[in-house]
Amino acid sequence: MNNPEIVLKKWLQAVNRGEIESLLSLYNESAILIPTFSNRLLNSPDTLREYFERLGSRNGLSVTLREKTLVFQSMYNDIWTMSGIYNWRFIVDGELLNFEARFSYLVDLSKSSPIIHHHSSQIPRML
Repeated sequence: MNNPEIVLKKWLQAVNRGEIESLLSLYNESAILIPTFSNRLLNSPDTLREYFERLGSRNGLSVTLREKTLVFQSMYNDIWTMSGIYNWRFIVDGELLNFEARFSYLVDLSKSSPIIHHHSSQIPRML
């Protein structure tokens, strides 16, 4: 992959299709994930798998990108950051709920599994 946008599109596609193996293949084996729906820092392939399998079991799961919020920054050679906002949706107690979250990725496009760091957190409701 020679473009950070391709990494993000593959990530979104894998989540929305429930393709756990494709999703996990994007994460470097030493990747760190600070996930949207967990209070744990995930730093091993096993913990990432457990998280995405649990999240993937949610009925109606989907994630959509708010395109206008997307920012790419070239850091050095093949190292990029990507930031923006996406919306998670899934059914909780029979009701389809929406969770708006901000995200950032650090990717190394020279690696076959380019995601090195991924942080995502729900956007707090305004007071």
